[in-house]
Amino acid sequence: MSDARTPAQIEADIARRRQELAVTLDEIAVRVHPKTILGGAKAKAASTVDRTAGQAYVAANRAVSGVRAQLVSEDGSPRLERIVPVALAAVALVGLFAVSVRRRRG
Repeated sequence: MSDARTPAQIEADIARRRQELAVTLDEIAVRVHPKTILGGAKAKAASTVDRTAGQAYVAANRAVSGVRAQLVSEDGSPRLERIVPVALAAVALVGLFAVSVRRRRG
């Protein structure tokens, strides 16, 4: 048994390997092209922003739900015994802020 190949087989193998190499080089050229790199970076940044915004939304939603649970009863009626002190504290803080601003300007 002879494993010898004919010149035509060798030439066909060389041509096939040249074609494979050309395809590989084209793929490398696309991957290292600045537009491809920039597009990948933009996609990664957009994904990070989307994920961060989603996490912020979930955290804000939890906080609002927690506050609502404290200020509204299960039947939907306001809990005045909790709302009135919170409202008075908010009014006091706004008043202190207004006085502070006036003193700085005056």
